[in-house]
Amino acid sequence: MGSYRVCMCFTRKFRVTEAEPTQDVKEVFKRYAGDGGTHMNAEQLRRFLVEVQGEPADSAGEAAEAIVRQILQKRHHIAKLTRQALALEDFHHYLFSTELNPPIHHKVHHDMTAPLSHYYIFTGHNSYLTGNQLTSNCSDVPIIKALKKGVRVIELDIWPNSTKDDVLVLHGRTVTTPVELIKCLKSIKEHAFIASPFPLIITLEDHLTSDLQAKVAQMLTQTFGEMLFCPESDCLSEFPSPEDLKHRVIISTKPPKEYLEAQNSLDKGNNSQKEKDSDEDVWGKEPSSLTAYEEDEDKIDVEVTDPDNSCDSKVYEPPVYKSLIAIHAGKPKGGIEEALKVEADKVRRLSLSEQALEKYAETHGADIVRSTQRNILRVYPKGTRFNSSNYKPQVGWLHGAQMVAFNMQGYGRSLWLMQGMFKANGGCGYVKKPDIFMDSNQLFDPKAEYSVKKTLKVKVYMGDGWHMDFKQTHFDAYSPPDFYTRIGIAGAPADEMMKKTKKKEDNWAPVWNEEFEFPLTVSEIAILRIEVHEYDMSEKDDFAGQTCLPVSESKPGIRAVPICDRKGEKYNSVRLLMRFEFV
Repeated sequence: MGSYRVCMCFTRKFRVTEAEPTQDVKEVFKRYAGDGGTHMNAEQLRRFLVEVQGEPADSAGEAAEAIVRQILQKRHHIAKLTRQALALEDFHHYLFSTELNPPIHHKVHHDMTAPLSHYYIFTGHNSYLTGNQLTSNCSDVPIIKALKKGVRVIELDIWPNSTKDDVLVLHGRTVTTPVELIKCLKSIKEHAFIASPFPLIITLEDHLTSDLQAKVAQMLTQTFGEMLFCPESDCLSEFPSPEDLKHRVIISTKPPKEYLEAQNSLDKGNNSQKEKDSDEDVWGKEPSSLTAYEEDEDKIDVEVTDPDNSCDSKVYEPPVYKSLIAIHAGKPKGGIEEALKVEADKVRRLSLSEQALEKYAETHGADIVRSTQRNILRVYPKGTRFNSSNYKPQVGWLHGAQMVAFNMQGYGRSLWLMQGMFKANGGCGYVKKPDIFMDSNQLFDPKAEYSVKKTLKVKVYMGDGWHMDFKQTHFDAYSPPDFYTRIGIAGAPADEMMKKTKKKEDNWAPVWNEEFEFPLTVSEIAILRIEVHEYDMSEKDDFAGQTCLPVSESKPGIRAVPICDRKGEKYNSVRLLMRFEFV
């Protein structure tokens, strides 16, 4: 009996009550509700949707009726709608529903008819690695995961097997366990368009002889068939649009050496040491101890050699492989100026490491922006990120880089920002670059200080749902948690800041009611960062959830914000109630 009482006492300490509507919610309800402020019908809800939530007037009426119907059926199981109005608690339930009242748009709404170079594209780096860059297994599993998340660029490093008669995917000169290329290709075909109908780009880091390139060409054509986009001309003069390339697979890599004018067989090995030195300086080569992990198809030149002359009879085969390459990559001769040159009759892809981008951003920022209006720039993590960590994506985005390549298994704040960016435009993996990056007459200068265009006001009302998704003792063995919220902006340097609410002690459904203002100079690429932590006096504060939202997609009004775990997976129940307003 005694132990039973202890149990009851323990339970009481952790008792959870349903979150009460905040004062703001009560006032809004009273303002729009009829019947002396006790109930809100569909017409009154429609007015609220238009005037407070900023919903389009032409569709708000239908939306209001659907909301009233769904809420009453869910909360009161009223099938015949004998009462066609919401009480305060029903209205609060609607506001706190992440499905009915989301903070951002969920549909593709950007213009998808511009060339590919006009879009930020959700891009993976070493997409086949299950963990770190040196010892983890290579597999098609992380590729499938990335495709399900909406990633639109998959990178495969392709190498000969030990007998030189087949092609493997692995991280070169490391002890990563390889996976067969054909297995990766089949998984890509099966999952390519699950999350998005827009084109799937495969970037190949090619370390093959010409006969194996021919084998890859055969694999690609047999696996993808008509899904494979093959350009009609030798080199594209402009990239097609995502709309034109729906459900197509695009190959991007360096064309075979035999067909590059600067690298034909006659002048192989004739470059002067001076040219080599300047080349390494331009492309930001790592110290020799790191070069094994700096592999990139645009950085490391792998000679196509054939010591046994076994490929002499296969001179005809590389053209087939070359004809499948729609987006030509390559490291041009000369310095960065040559690499950033914009040509009227030719478009291409350039790759820079994160350090090289930072270096050239200092001296050639405007040139990079100009180049990315027509050409594609891919930025990839530096080779010392052995643990698959990531870098700040904003540097690339501010310079118009379309492919900011990330280790999708490298969970952390940088990846949260990447996931936040690509929640935009219905999560389709393509986000139209803002007009300021596409104006060729007045080039955007990433280093310039711009005036504030708009201010985002955010009010953090409350949070709820932790008691559903976490064990009662997860945060504290003896009392309810002490939650606080960190909120801020990631974007242009002038816009970046973080603020936080006070902590609310011993409450599973904390109410903060705190408002913050964020002045924005480049609101177009600003990401709203939201993190919830549980205060711990003696140790590091506990993580209690996070999300990142593209400011450009934020819906005004009172919104339910779903909260995610460290990997970016949505919790079942945890959410915040917030208000967004642009002034």
